[in-house]
Amino acid sequence: QVQLVESGGGLVQPGGSLRLSCAVSGSIFSIDVMRWYRQAPGKEREAVAAISSGGTIHYLESVKGRFTISRDNAKKMVYLQMNSLKPEDTAVYYCYINAAPLYSGPYYDYWGQGTQVTVSS
Repeated sequence: QVQLVESGGGLVQPGGSLRLSCAVSGSIFSIDVMRWYRQAPGKEREAVAAISSGGTIHYLESVKGRFTISRDNAKKMVYLQMNSLKPEDTAVYYCYINAAPLYSGPYYDYWGQGTQVTVSS
């Protein structure tokens, strides 16, 4: 069974930094895109950053220049380095992958349980 476990969230002051990690476990043959989403109270979930298997990266406009996504395919990990954090970055952050558990099999969507990031003084 495929599982995604996020870590690295917490409470940080405005201007501070956090690094989120997402570990993928279970039988996975191939991972295509890996993303970080976030959901603030009363708001819809939004994609924050994405990195394809080929290394193409996209960011939400409001985090460009502050957040950096990266992946380690050998370790089946994806990271989100968050700098210059603002109160409006406060949300639950979710890891997402689109992956095939079997050789030449279909791809599925997998989600982590989320990690809370709170930016406050």
